[in-house]
Amino acid sequence: MYIDSHCHINFPELAARMPDVLAKMAENKVTHALCVSVDLPDFPGVLALAEQYPHIYASVGVHPDYEDTPEPTVEQLVQLADHPKVVAIGETGLDYFRLEGDLEWQRERFRTHIRASRATGKPLIIHTRSASADTIRIMREEGAGTDQGGAAGVMHCFTESLEVAQAAIEMGFYISFSGIVTFKSARDLQAVARALPLERILVETDSPYLAPVPYRGKMNEPGYVAHVAEYIATLKDIPLREVAERTSANFFDLFKAARS
Repeated sequence: MYIDSHCHINFPELAARMPDVLAKMAENKVTHALCVSVDLPDFPGVLALAEQYPHIYASVGVHPDYEDTPEPTVEQLVQLADHPKVVAIGETGLDYFRLEGDLEWQRERFRTHIRASRATGKPLIIHTRSASADTIRIMREEGAGTDQGGAAGVMHCFTESLEVAQAAIEMGFYISFSGIVTFKSARDLQAVARALPLERILVETDSPYLAPVPYRGKMNEPGYVAHVAEYIATLKDIPLREVAERTSANFFDLFKAARS
């Protein structure tokens, strides 16, 4: 059994072929998936999928790359998260790779999400790219993580250093690996995955992006998350069944609302 802890199956290229996407999940023993929100206008579509399918869950949040979109408030996020199928706040975080200039708005948006997570007790889904120092700093300042009385969370589609991963784990966070970890060029990331305890690892697709080997360059989908798990099993030289069972258990340990 596998769980895709982060996907965007509401995006048009996947939503248009939903029966095939769900069938491929079943074929590959992917039992659940978390469809992650990237902005408020599209959140109703994310929630609708979660309401329609019992094995699909939703999050609510605004991605740091989305500059020209309605800005969320803590109150809005708390209200929208008050639904049994909404299991997390995010995705949120910082991304200094794609955007330049004064990005204080990004940092303020991140703080808003952390405050909403603390208010709801629902975990954070964090995106960080070329911004790890500020990401960890703001997490600490705002009390993200169980070590400061906040909710746990996940550093999704992780591509940072072992030191960043360890700092997040110390705050009670999990580290999620996408298809990137299967790429030949991702030697540093593979070393991180090898070093981290399996008890703190999740697997994801981030579909429709970042398809793992052997599908690299093609459209990604939740059914392919099994290949991420297979690669991590190879890296750690442990049975695939152990990775499948542990990462699935980790998902439900983190996203406790998904248990009901």
